[in-house]
Amino acid sequence: MMYEIRDLRLSFPDLAHKPLLGAAPRVEVLKGISFDLPKGTVLGIVGGSGSGKSTLGRAMLRLLKPDAGSIRFDGTDITHMDEDALRGMRRRFQMIFQDPMSSLNPRRRVGGLIAGPMRLHRMDNVDARVKEALDMVGLPQSFAARYPHELSGGQRQRVGIARAIALRPDFILADEIVSGLDVSSQAQVLNFLGELVRDLGLTLAFISHDLSVIRRLCTRVLVLHQGEIVEEADTAQLFDAPRADYTRELLSAIPLPDPHQRWV
Repeated sequence: MMYEIRDLRLSFPDLAHKPLLGAAPRVEVLKGISFDLPKGTVLGIVGGSGSGKSTLGRAMLRLLKPDAGSIRFDGTDITHMDEDALRGMRRRFQMIFQDPMSSLNPRRRVGGLIAGPMRLHRMDNVDARVKEALDMVGLPQSFAARYPHELSGGQRQRVGIARAIALRPDFILADEIVSGLDVSSQAQVLNFLGELVRDLGLTLAFISHDLSVIRRLCTRVLVLHQGEIVEEADTAQLFDAPRADYTRELLSAIPLPDPHQRWV
């Protein structure tokens, strides 16, 4: 099992209602999340704004520390692991961010951006791995000399994916990575991401508010609402026979080519 999540709870201080004296009250964002993620699964995590999906993703990577519950990654409990111990594991779980312009250093060339994490983890054959990663995401070798601002949005997102897969991780979290792209670029990114998952044997969690994207890529879906799981099912089952009212609301919001078609 790649992930075993049990009763995960996480809160943030509510600074808008902080009293003049004393600590700010806390707002619970994750409210007892529990699920398993088998190896090789492409899991879609969906929900509206404020549902907790991005918070859940960051907790899975221990970018956020939970208040309670447990996170087991490939059999190892990482819930309370300190940063020194986590540093040795971070190569195995990577993240692709929503906005590549904010996650890619504009002062560094593409080759350096991909090579940096590999050098941090003291991997060998870095130059060869950079070329391999660019090839895997369909970018010419000449792009290694370019800066992020010289690329299109879809190309920058490919660089973000190349940087993640170059580390040969076991798990990748992709957070709304196609939401800022046009339809054509979305389709290209989803196609080669699906190919990479199959070719590299990756486990992937794909966060999105767009169920049409989830249907195309994912094998299983987790639906969050107000910090709780309201439904979890295989993708085909969820689209054919959604059980939760909230899931049906999300499905009804998908634009349909046939105006007479209706979701269950």
